[in-house]
Amino acid sequence: MAGRRPFSTLDALQKCGDLIWQSCAHQDWLEAFAAHPRIGEKSAVRWSSQEQSGMNGLSVVLQNAFAKANNIYEAKFGYRFIVCATGKTAVEMLANLEGRIGNDPAIEILNAAEQQRLITHLRLIGLFTE
Repeated sequence: MAGRRPFSTLDALQKCGDLIWQSCAHQDWLEAFAAHPRIGEKSAVRWSSQEQSGMNGLSVVLQNAFAKANNIYEAKFGYRFIVCATGKTAVEMLANLEGRIGNDPAIEILNAAEQQRLITHLRLIGLFTE
C-alpha cells in the first residue's frame, strides 16, 4: 500500500487495502490472524482493547466459555478466531465464535479473512482521521 500512496480519500485507501488483502495467500492471512489477541483476553494494544471493549468485566463463567470455545476453534482450524468486535457484546461474540466452530475449514478461512478486512477498514478510518 505504501507504494500506491498518496490516497486522496478514505474510500481510495480502503479499496486499495481490499485489493491487496484479496490478493494475499492463505499463509498471509494466517500471519495477520496471529497478530491478534484471543477474543476474550486482555490486550495491551490500544486498538484491540478498544475494539474488544464489549469484553470488559466478563464474569468467570463467560471467561471460561471463551477459553473453552477458543481452544476448540484453534484445535479445529489451526489459527485464532477473528471477529470484528467493534460494537458487539461479549454474548454476541461468544455466540459468533461457537457458531463458527461448526464451519467447514475452507469456508471458515474466508469468514476469518472477511472479519480481518472489516477490522482493517475500521483501523484505516482511525488512521485517516487522526
